[in-house]
Amino acid sequence: MIRFTNVTKTYPRTGTAVAGVSLHVAKGEFVFFTGPSGAGKSTLLKMVYFEERPSEGEVRVGGTSSKDASRGDVARLRRKLGIVFQDFRLLDDRTVAANIAFALEVIGAPTGSITVKVGRLLERVGLASKANAFPRELSGGEQQRVAIARALVNDPFVLVADEPTGNLDDRATRGVFQLLRDINASGTAVMMATHNLELIRRCDYRTVEINRGQVVFDSREQSAELPPARGRAR
Repeated sequence: MIRFTNVTKTYPRTGTAVAGVSLHVAKGEFVFFTGPSGAGKSTLLKMVYFEERPSEGEVRVGGTSSKDASRGDVARLRRKLGIVFQDFRLLDDRTVAANIAFALEVIGAPTGSITVKVGRLLERVGLASKANAFPRELSGGEQQRVAIARALVNDPFVLVADEPTGNLDDRATRGVFQLLRDINASGTAVMMATHNLELIRRCDYRTVEINRGQVVFDSREQSAELPPARGRAR
């Protein structure tokens, strides 16, 4: 579904952010991306929705390749993706419902269906009672739930979440993470960058560690290298 093949990204002023990365994310998979600040996690995720393109190698998302995708191809691809950021990026002068409706309006959704879909999405993220509230009236965890609802408007096949709990307290972090788990359980792949090792330890999702732009650990590959249980020494 998503494949990085020998991907390197170099910036003229700051140097190499991603160096020779090859990995594959399967349909419906949940993958943590972790590592120190500046390791290249955000750059890696930006290449999934083609905000950045490789200096070398190829990123293929579905049937779209970084090598030859036009602006129109990228626009169509992004309509199939959900993107969630650490800083929410909500419109302060619009209500919760209007923030989500706006994401549907810009893609030309039929007017009659927008209200119904907004209501369904707010139910899904547990915020039906906050439809008429403004972002400033919400907690950080609630704002992130709105951002997630907005990211789900197109029923994406993958949700890209860059430090979605980075600005939240422990309780809000648990709630948002459980929501992401529920979304994944419904069939949507989730690619989540995080520094929160407690979240990673809490479940058995695949973990990819990035350091200095390189993959230094991939739990899926680690598991594949283990011998069958009967052959292990005791």
